[in-house]
Amino acid sequence: MRSLSDVEWFAGISDLGKAEGECHRLGHSHAALFLDRGPTLIVTFESSDEIANRHPDSLPVGFDLAKERKWSHLCLLARSDTWFRDKTVYAYFDQLVDAAFFEEFDQVVFYGAGMAGYAAAAYSATAPGATVILAAPQATLDPRITGWDPRFTEFRRLCFTDRYGYAPEMTEGAGDVYVIFDPEQNLDAMHAALFARAHVTLLPCRNLGRDIGRALEEMRIIRAILSAIGAGEFDATRFRTIYRARRNYIPYLQNLLARLDRDGRPYLAALLCRSVAERLNVPAFAMRLARLRQDLEAQGRKLPSRRR
Repeated sequence: MRSLSDVEWFAGISDLGKAEGECHRLGHSHAALFLDRGPTLIVTFESSDEIANRHPDSLPVGFDLAKERKWSHLCLLARSDTWFRDKTVYAYFDQLVDAAFFEEFDQVVFYGAGMAGYAAAAYSATAPGATVILAAPQATLDPRITGWDPRFTEFRRLCFTDRYGYAPEMTEGAGDVYVIFDPEQNLDAMHAALFARAHVTLLPCRNLGRDIGRALEEMRIIRAILSAIGAGEFDATRFRTIYRARRNYIPYLQNLLARLDRDGRPYLAALLCRSVAERLNVPAFAMRLARLRQDLEAQGRKLPSRRR
């Protein structure tokens, strides 16, 4: 999708929506797909890069879930890094509000990660009472508020001070809002803190890394999260249960091992390596375990025997 011209890109997106729904082109850089299947609506925001990075034949993250659950799905797509700051997108959501579109559904869920997390929060203002789930979202790129974030300086020319601008304020009419972030990523944690409100639950996920959205997908838990929210069964406790999948997610385990190394905790590092080597059969952790055992034995320390 990244290599397509604008015409080819929109034609490809249109094909996705023709079979079971409808597709709207929103200017040169955005599109909206809507699949009408049931009284629960999942609204997702994604970029063509994110979809292409998963697999050449991948669909937006909510497509298969909505089809499986017989839920409706509205997907906003960006051709590039726009933060969905475009008057055609504003106008599209204005039309949905005027048509009382969101009132037709029993439950509405907004989801996005990173740039798309910003958009999911910002446009949730059009569906009061909606549940909002955000993965490492930006609050704004307005340098007057987040000038401490050097990652997106080339995008500060985008206007974040007109309509649907400051994402945390736009969630004030929402129902429950959940913000997933890694507190070890200082900039992401600072953005997450700006969302803190009485109806917002911050879900810190230490050692998960910079790309929270991708990690959730690679752990294959974003579907479980959205399913639980759509079924009205999601809260912080349920998230922690789902998030136990990190025990089998190698990037997380590598980050955790690196953290133990930085903190000078060889004994805990050895316990981690033994667990991973035995459960997941990862050679790199087994080799590291052997070296850690030697170091510990040289210090007169041994790992405890495994309980049977």
